[in-house]
Amino acid sequence: MTKAIPRTTYTHYHAGHCESGAVSSLLRNYGFELSEPMAFGITSNIGFVFFPFIKLWGNPLISFRMIPKSIVNGVQKRLGVRFYVKTYEDQQEAMDELDRLLAEGKYVGVQAAVAFLPYFMRGFRIPFNGHMIIVTGKEGDEYIINDPLYDHSTRATSQDLRKARFATGPMAPHGFIFYPVEIPETIEYKKIIKKAIKQVVFMMPQPMFPFYGILGIKTFARKIGRLQKETNKKAVRSFLSHVFVVQEEQGTGGGGFRYMYAAFLREAYDLLKIPGLLEGSKKMLEIGDLYRDAVLSCAKFIQKKTDDIDLVKISHMYRKCAEEEKKLYKMLGRINWN
Repeated sequence: MTKAIPRTTYTHYHAGHCESGAVSSLLRNYGFELSEPMAFGITSNIGFVFFPFIKLWGNPLISFRMIPKSIVNGVQKRLGVRFYVKTYEDQQEAMDELDRLLAEGKYVGVQAAVAFLPYFMRGFRIPFNGHMIIVTGKEGDEYIINDPLYDHSTRATSQDLRKARFATGPMAPHGFIFYPVEIPETIEYKKIIKKAIKQVVFMMPQPMFPFYGILGIKTFARKIGRLQKETNKKAVRSFLSHVFVVQEEQGTGGGGFRYMYAAFLREAYDLLKIPGLLEGSKKMLEIGDLYRDAVLSCAKFIQKKTDDIDLVKISHMYRKCAEEEKKLYKMLGRINWN
Protein backbone atom coordinates (compact mmCIF):
# COMPACT_ATOMS: atom_id res chain seq x y z
CA MET A 1 0.00 0.00 0.00
CA THR A 2 1.15 3.55 -0.70
CA LYS A 3 -0.09 6.87 0.62
CA ALA A 4 -2.71 8.52 -1.59
CA ILE A 5 -1.46 11.97 -2.58
CA PRO A 6 -3.78 14.44 -4.33
CA ARG A 7 -2.70 16.07 -7.58
CA THR A 8 -1.72 19.72 -7.36
CA THR A 9 -4.49 20.66 -9.80
CA TYR A 10 -7.83 18.87 -9.87
CA THR A 11 -8.87 17.38 -13.22
CA HIS A 12 -12.62 17.26 -13.75
CA TYR A 13 -14.12 14.08 -15.23
CA HIS A 14 -17.66 14.03 -16.56
CA ALA A 15 -19.49 10.80 -15.66
CA GLY A 16 -22.74 8.98 -16.25
CA HIS A 17 -23.65 8.39 -12.61
CA CYS A 18 -22.87 10.27 -9.43
CA GLU A 19 -21.33 7.66 -7.11
CA SER A 20 -19.38 5.63 -9.67
CA GLY A 21 -18.24 8.91 -11.26
CA ALA A 22 -17.27 10.47 -7.93
CA VAL A 23 -15.29 7.42 -6.79
CA SER A 24 -13.52 7.11 -10.15
CA SER A 25 -12.74 10.83 -10.43
CA LEU A 26 -11.54 11.09 -6.85
CA LEU A 27 -9.20 8.12 -7.14
CA ARG A 28 -7.79 9.33 -10.47
CA ASN A 29 -7.01 12.68 -8.86
CA TYR A 30 -5.16 10.84 -6.10
CA GLY A 31 -3.01 8.93 -8.61
CA PHE A 32 -4.98 5.67 -8.93
CA GLU A 33 -6.43 4.97 -12.38
CA LEU A 34 -9.93 3.51 -12.19
CA SER A 35 -12.55 4.06 -14.87
CA GLU A 36 -16.18 4.69 -13.98
CA PRO A 37 -17.44 1.40 -15.56
CA MET A 38 -14.77 -0.54 -13.66
CA ALA A 39 -15.75 1.14 -10.38
CA PHE A 40 -19.37 0.18 -11.07
CA GLY A 41 -18.67 -3.37 -12.24
CA ILE A 42 -16.13 -4.58 -9.69
CA THR A 43 -18.49 -3.56 -6.88
CA SER A 44 -21.29 -5.70 -8.40
CA ASN A 45 -23.54 -2.67 -8.49
CA ILE A 46 -25.87 -3.82 -11.25
CA GLY A 47 -29.26 -4.76 -9.80
CA PHE A 48 -32.99 -4.18 -9.68
CA VAL A 49 -35.31 -3.45 -6.78
CA PHE A 50 -39.07 -2.86 -6.85
CA PHE A 51 -40.66 -2.26 -3.44
CA PRO A 52 -44.37 -1.38 -3.94
CA PHE A 53 -44.82 -1.13 -0.15
CA ILE A 54 -42.11 1.54 0.27
CA LYS A 55 -43.07 4.93 -1.13
CA LEU A 56 -40.62 7.42 -2.63
CA TRP A 57 -42.18 10.76 -3.64
CA GLY A 58 -45.59 9.07 -3.40
CA ASN A 59 -44.68 6.16 -5.70
CA PRO A 60 -43.10 2.72 -5.18
CA LEU A 61 -39.36 2.50 -4.65
CA ILE A 62 -37.64 1.45 -7.89
CA SER A 63 -33.89 1.14 -8.31
CA PHE A 64 -31.73 -0.28 -11.09
CA ARG A 65 -28.59 -0.48 -8.94
CA MET A 66 -27.48 -1.18 -5.37
CA ILE A 67 -27.89 1.30 -2.52
CA PRO A 68 -25.86 4.54 -2.18
CA LYS A 69 -22.37 4.13 -0.61
CA SER A 70 -22.13 0.56 -1.95
CA ILE A 71 -19.55 1.66 -4.54
CA VAL A 72 -17.49 3.55 -1.94
CA ASN A 73 -17.58 0.50 0.34
CA GLY A 74 -17.18 -2.00 -2.50
CA VAL A 75 -14.05 -0.37 -3.93
CA GLN A 76 -12.43 -0.64 -0.50
CA LYS A 77 -13.43 -4.29 -0.15
CA ARG A 78 -12.58 -5.43 -3.68
CA LEU A 79 -9.55 -3.30 -4.59
CA GLY A 80 -8.03 -2.76 -1.17
CA VAL A 81 -8.21 1.03 -1.45
CA ARG A 82 -8.56 2.59 1.99
CA PHE A 83 -10.88 5.59 2.28
CA TYR A 84 -11.25 7.98 5.18
CA VAL A 85 -15.02 7.94 5.77
CA LYS A 86 -17.01 9.83 8.37
CA THR A 87 -20.51 10.97 9.27
CA TYR A 88 -21.39 13.68 11.78
CA GLU A 89 -23.97 14.59 14.36
CA ASP A 90 -22.73 18.18 14.69
CA GLN A 91 -23.16 20.28 11.54
CA GLN A 92 -20.53 22.87 12.46
CA GLU A 93 -17.96 20.16 13.15
CA ALA A 94 -18.67 18.70 9.70
CA MET A 95 -18.22 22.04 7.93
CA ASP A 96 -15.08 22.87 9.92
CA GLU A 97 -13.46 19.54 9.10
CA LEU A 98 -14.29 19.96 5.41
CA ASP A 99 -12.64 23.40 5.46
CA ARG A 100 -9.56 21.97 7.17
CA LEU A 101 -9.20 19.15 4.63
CA LEU A 102 -9.57 21.58 1.72
CA ALA A 103 -6.94 23.87 3.28
CA GLU A 104 -4.58 20.86 3.34
CA GLY A 105 -5.05 20.47 -0.42
CA LYS A 106 -7.28 17.40 -0.26
CA TYR A 107 -10.24 16.70 -2.55
CA VAL A 108 -13.21 15.35 -0.64
CA GLY A 109 -16.18 13.24 -1.71
CA VAL A 110 -19.42 14.41 -0.11
CA GLN A 111 -22.93 12.98 0.02
CA ALA A 112 -25.53 15.68 -0.59
CA ALA A 113 -29.24 16.23 -1.20
CA VAL A 114 -29.98 17.32 -4.76
CA ALA A 115 -32.86 19.52 -3.57
CA PHE A 116 -30.43 21.97 -1.92
CA LEU A 117 -27.75 22.17 -4.62
CA PRO A 118 -28.31 25.55 -6.32
CA TYR A 119 -26.58 24.70 -9.61
CA PHE A 120 -29.30 22.18 -10.47
CA MET A 121 -32.20 23.71 -12.40
CA ARG A 122 -35.32 23.87 -10.26
CA GLY A 123 -37.09 21.14 -12.22
CA PHE A 124 -34.25 18.73 -11.39
CA ARG A 125 -34.00 19.49 -7.66
CA ILE A 126 -35.69 16.24 -6.70
CA PRO A 127 -35.80 15.07 -3.05
CA PHE A 128 -32.92 12.61 -3.47
CA ASN A 129 -30.43 12.49 -0.59
CA GLY A 130 -27.96 9.97 -2.03
CA HIS A 131 -26.16 12.22 -4.53
CA MET A 132 -22.34 12.09 -4.48
CA ILE A 133 -20.18 15.11 -5.37
CA ILE A 134 -16.54 16.14 -4.94
CA VAL A 135 -15.58 19.36 -3.15
CA THR A 136 -12.22 20.58 -4.40
CA GLY A 137 -11.75 24.03 -2.89
CA LYS A 138 -13.24 27.09 -1.23
CA GLU A 139 -13.14 30.75 -2.20
CA GLY A 140 -14.69 33.14 0.28
CA ASP A 141 -18.08 31.70 1.25
CA GLU A 142 -18.34 29.54 -1.87
CA TYR A 143 -17.28 25.92 -2.23
CA ILE A 144 -15.92 24.71 -5.58
CA ILE A 145 -17.81 21.56 -6.48
CA ASN A 146 -16.97 19.03 -9.15
CA ASP A 147 -20.24 17.21 -9.72
CA PRO A 148 -19.70 14.14 -11.95
CA LEU A 149 -23.00 14.78 -13.74
CA TYR A 150 -21.74 18.15 -15.02
CA ASP A 151 -19.00 18.78 -17.58
CA HIS A 152 -17.57 21.69 -15.59
CA SER A 153 -17.00 22.73 -11.99
CA THR A 154 -19.82 24.47 -10.12
CA ARG A 155 -20.25 26.34 -6.85
CA ALA A 156 -22.44 26.39 -3.76
CA THR A 157 -22.52 28.70 -0.76
CA SER A 158 -21.65 27.48 2.70
CA GLN A 159 -25.31 27.65 3.70
CA ASP A 160 -26.50 25.68 0.68
CA LEU A 161 -23.86 22.97 1.10
CA ARG A 162 -24.64 22.67 4.81
CA LYS A 163 -28.33 22.15 3.99
CA ALA A 164 -27.45 19.60 1.32
CA ARG A 165 -25.17 17.66 3.68
CA PHE A 166 -27.70 17.55 6.49
CA ALA A 167 -31.01 17.09 4.69
CA THR A 168 -33.47 14.79 6.43
CA GLY A 169 -35.54 11.92 5.09
CA PRO A 170 -34.66 8.62 3.35
CA MET A 171 -30.89 8.10 2.87
CA ALA A 172 -30.12 11.24 4.91
CA PRO A 173 -26.43 12.14 4.33
CA HIS A 174 -25.50 12.99 7.96
CA GLY A 175 -22.56 14.98 6.59
CA PHE A 176 -20.94 11.89 5.01
CA ILE A 177 -17.46 12.47 3.50
CA PHE A 178 -14.84 10.19 1.96
CA TYR A 179 -11.42 10.47 0.35
CA PRO A 180 -8.59 7.95 -0.29
CA VAL A 181 -5.74 7.70 2.17
CA GLU A 182 -4.00 4.53 0.90
CA ILE A 183 -3.97 2.86 -2.51
CA PRO A 184 -2.66 -0.59 -3.51
CA GLU A 185 0.50 -0.91 -5.56
CA THR A 186 -0.76 -3.87 -7.60
CA ILE A 187 -4.22 -5.22 -8.47
CA GLU A 188 -5.16 -8.84 -9.25
CA TYR A 189 -7.81 -7.86 -11.78
CA LYS A 190 -8.65 -11.38 -12.89
CA LYS A 191 -9.45 -12.51 -9.36
CA ILE A 192 -11.40 -9.33 -8.57
CA ILE A 193 -13.43 -9.29 -11.80
CA LYS A 194 -14.28 -12.99 -11.48
CA LYS A 195 -15.52 -12.50 -7.92
CA ALA A 196 -17.55 -9.40 -8.86
CA ILE A 197 -19.30 -11.14 -11.77
CA LYS A 198 -19.98 -14.30 -9.78
CA GLN A 199 -21.74 -12.23 -7.11
CA VAL A 200 -24.06 -10.70 -9.74
CA VAL A 201 -24.66 -14.11 -11.33
CA PHE A 202 -25.65 -15.45 -7.90
CA MET A 203 -27.77 -12.50 -6.74
CA MET A 204 -29.75 -11.35 -9.77
CA PRO A 205 -31.40 -14.70 -10.66
CA GLN A 206 -32.19 -15.53 -7.00
CA PRO A 207 -35.40 -17.61 -6.91
CA MET A 208 -37.02 -16.59 -3.61
CA PHE A 209 -37.57 -12.83 -3.16
CA PRO A 210 -40.12 -11.41 -5.66
CA PHE A 211 -38.99 -7.78 -5.36
CA TYR A 212 -35.30 -8.09 -6.27
CA GLY A 213 -33.37 -9.12 -9.35
CA ILE A 214 -35.01 -10.98 -12.24
CA LEU A 215 -38.09 -11.77 -10.15
CA GLY A 216 -38.29 -8.09 -9.20
CA ILE A 217 -38.33 -7.04 -12.86
CA LYS A 218 -41.15 -9.51 -13.51
CA THR A 219 -43.12 -8.22 -10.50
CA PHE A 220 -42.64 -4.69 -11.81
CA ALA A 221 -43.78 -5.77 -15.28
CA ARG A 222 -46.98 -7.29 -13.84
CA LYS A 223 -47.67 -4.05 -11.97
CA ILE A 224 -47.53 -2.12 -15.24
CA GLY A 225 -49.81 -4.63 -16.99
CA ARG A 226 -52.45 -4.35 -14.25
CA LEU A 227 -52.58 -0.58 -14.74
CA GLN A 228 -54.35 -1.16 -18.08
CA LYS A 229 -57.62 -1.55 -16.13
CA GLU A 230 -56.99 1.58 -14.00
CA THR A 231 -59.55 4.28 -14.82
CA ASN A 232 -57.67 7.04 -12.98
CA LYS A 233 -55.41 8.24 -15.82
CA LYS A 234 -53.80 10.83 -13.56
CA ALA A 235 -52.58 8.12 -11.19
CA VAL A 236 -51.28 6.06 -14.13
CA ARG A 237 -49.39 9.07 -15.50
CA SER A 238 -47.92 9.74 -12.08
CA PHE A 239 -46.62 6.18 -11.80
CA LEU A 240 -45.23 6.06 -15.35
CA SER A 241 -43.64 9.50 -14.95
CA HIS A 242 -41.95 8.18 -11.81
CA VAL A 243 -40.69 5.17 -13.76
CA PHE A 244 -39.36 7.47 -16.49
CA VAL A 245 -37.53 9.73 -14.01
CA VAL A 246 -35.95 6.82 -12.16
CA GLN A 247 -34.98 4.97 -15.33
CA GLU A 248 -33.88 7.78 -17.64
CA GLU A 249 -33.39 11.03 -15.69
CA GLN A 250 -31.88 10.06 -12.33
CA GLY A 251 -28.21 9.49 -13.02
CA THR A 252 -27.75 6.93 -15.77
CA GLY A 253 -31.09 5.29 -15.10
CA GLY A 254 -32.10 1.71 -15.80
CA GLY A 255 -31.00 1.39 -19.41
CA GLY A 256 -27.94 3.48 -18.64
CA PHE A 257 -26.77 1.21 -15.83
CA ARG A 258 -27.00 -1.70 -18.26
CA TYR A 259 -24.86 0.25 -20.73
CA MET A 260 -22.35 0.95 -17.98
CA TYR A 261 -22.18 -2.72 -17.03
CA ALA A 262 -21.66 -3.52 -20.70
CA ALA A 263 -18.72 -1.09 -20.70
CA PHE A 264 -17.34 -2.83 -17.60
CA LEU A 265 -17.53 -6.23 -19.32
CA ARG A 266 -15.80 -4.80 -22.38
CA GLU A 267 -13.01 -3.30 -20.26
CA ALA A 268 -12.70 -6.62 -18.43
CA TYR A 269 -12.35 -8.37 -21.79
CA ASP A 270 -9.67 -5.90 -22.88
CA LEU A 271 -7.71 -6.76 -19.71
CA LEU A 272 -8.24 -10.53 -19.62
CA LYS A 273 -9.03 -11.50 -23.25
CA ILE A 274 -11.73 -13.96 -22.14
CA PRO A 275 -14.25 -14.28 -25.04
CA GLY A 276 -17.29 -14.70 -22.78
CA LEU A 277 -16.76 -11.20 -21.40
CA LEU A 278 -16.93 -9.67 -24.87
CA GLU A 279 -20.05 -11.68 -25.71
CA GLY A 280 -21.63 -10.57 -22.43
CA SER A 281 -20.81 -6.93 -23.16
CA LYS A 282 -22.57 -7.07 -26.52
CA LYS A 283 -25.61 -8.78 -24.99
CA MET A 284 -25.89 -6.23 -22.18
CA LEU A 285 -25.86 -3.39 -24.73
CA GLU A 286 -28.88 -4.99 -26.40
CA ILE A 287 -30.62 -5.29 -23.02
CA GLY A 288 -30.02 -1.61 -22.35
CA ASP A 289 -31.78 -0.84 -25.63
CA LEU A 290 -34.74 -2.99 -24.54
CA TYR A 291 -35.14 -0.97 -21.33
CA ARG A 292 -34.99 2.28 -23.24
CA ASP A 293 -37.55 1.12 -25.81
CA ALA A 294 -39.93 0.09 -23.02
CA VAL A 295 -39.90 3.39 -21.17
CA LEU A 296 -39.99 5.52 -24.32
CA SER A 297 -43.21 3.73 -25.29
CA CYS A 298 -44.81 5.67 -22.42
CA ALA A 299 -43.56 9.10 -23.54
CA LYS A 300 -46.60 10.40 -25.46
CA PHE A 301 -48.92 9.27 -22.68
CA ILE A 302 -46.76 10.89 -19.99
CA GLN A 303 -46.72 14.17 -21.96
CA LYS A 304 -50.56 14.05 -22.16
CA LYS A 305 -50.53 13.90 -25.95
CA THR A 306 -52.87 10.90 -25.75
CA ASP A 307 -54.96 8.97 -23.24
CA ASP A 308 -54.44 5.71 -25.10
CA ILE A 309 -51.58 3.44 -24.11
CA ASP A 310 -51.05 -0.32 -24.38
CA LEU A 311 -49.67 -1.09 -20.93
CA VAL A 312 -49.98 -4.84 -21.47
CA LYS A 313 -47.55 -4.51 -24.38
CA ILE A 314 -45.16 -2.43 -22.28
CA SER A 315 -45.45 -5.02 -19.50
CA HIS A 316 -44.34 -7.67 -21.98
CA MET A 317 -41.38 -5.47 -23.00
CA TYR A 318 -40.14 -5.28 -19.40
CA ARG A 319 -40.70 -9.01 -19.01
CA LYS A 320 -38.48 -9.52 -22.05
CA CYS A 321 -35.81 -7.40 -20.31
CA ALA A 322 -36.00 -9.84 -17.40
CA GLU A 323 -35.77 -12.92 -19.59
CA GLU A 324 -32.81 -11.57 -21.57
CA GLU A 325 -30.96 -10.57 -18.40
CA LYS A 326 -31.54 -14.05 -16.99
CA LYS A 327 -30.00 -15.58 -20.13
CA LEU A 328 -27.04 -13.21 -19.84
CA TYR A 329 -26.31 -14.13 -16.22
CA LYS A 330 -26.48 -17.83 -17.09
CA MET A 331 -23.98 -17.19 -19.87
CA LEU A 332 -21.65 -15.25 -17.55
CA GLY A 333 -21.93 -18.09 -15.04
CA ARG A 334 -20.51 -20.50 -17.64
CA ILE A 335 -17.38 -18.44 -18.37
CA ASN A 336 -14.15 -20.46 -18.34
CA TRP A 337 -11.77 -18.34 -16.23
CA ASN A 338 -8.72 -20.56 -16.77
